[in-house]
Amino acid sequence: MKALIQRVSSASVDVDGQTIGAIDKGLLLLLGVEKKDTQSSADKLLKKVLGYRVFPDNEGKMNLDVQSTEGGLLIVSQFTLVANTQKGLRPGFSSGATPEQGEHLYDYFVSQAQQIHAKVETGEFGADMKVSLLNDGPVTFLLES
Repeated sequence: MKALIQRVSSASVDVDGQTIGAIDKGLLLLLGVEKKDTQSSADKLLKKVLGYRVFPDNEGKMNLDVQSTEGGLLIVSQFTLVANTQKGLRPGFSSGATPEQGEHLYDYFVSQAQQIHAKVETGEFGADMKVSLLNDGPVTFLLES
């Protein structure tokens, strides 16, 4: 399981011209699910995301996590994160989860996040989404379970 996290001043996701999820200061999380992933993988990755220190403290050092800053978390499914890009000019998706497995683990990840963190918004699994963000920094990290 892979999570591309971006520290944002704001972020939103639209489907069919309607905003379905939006946050102010916080993290935009693009989530990719692989065949080998399990609920245990999701739990491990969520713990890492929520505890990852990417927000500045009073001295400007990245010492604070999204929970301590009471920031939002916008979770968007993105299967292209698990693409194999080692060979050729076209990505391969053989390691990606099936749509059913991907949706199940995405939903599980979101439900666990909502139980732990107060401000969780989401995209829509499998939808054609338009994601907007104002990256703060820019600060972007790829986390894996």
